[in-house]
Amino acid sequence: MENATLKLADAQATEAAGRRIGERLRPGDVVTLEGGLGAGKTTLARGMLRGLGFPGEAPSPTFAILQGYDPPETRLPIAHVDLYRIEEPGEIDELGLDDWLEGGALVVEWPDRLGGRFGQLALAIRIDIAPDGSRLLTARLPKSWEKRWL
Repeated sequence: MENATLKLADAQATEAAGRRIGERLRPGDVVTLEGGLGAGKTTLARGMLRGLGFPGEAPSPTFAILQGYDPPETRLPIAHVDLYRIEEPGEIDELGLDDWLEGGALVVEWPDRLGGRFGQLALAIRIDIAPDGSRLLTARLPKSWEKRWL
């Protein structure tokens, strides 16, 4: 797997990068987002939804845990998942994440709660806050993303 790095100046650049990723999403894709609180995971995910054609305001799924979007609002079905509040591995099974991959995609915040599930399949993105306040996005590209990456 290859690694790629992007420096994103601000929230608008983060959302724009997400939009470009969303434009490239295909059915069966999993994107995992890692980073501390406030790093920009949800901003990147909202950009992905925009790239899939979602016209509205996308709420953070922190409390709902899973927020689903379906055509015609998006080009393909997608679940935006925030596992921050998950405490037991069994809770993940109840979410039905695999069902979303049949014709759709997943964007998962706090993927450490997955216990390695989707590890080799996922476009794994880490967002770090640089000393100047910009964001440093590091992506581990599975083979399926090597030619699609930004």
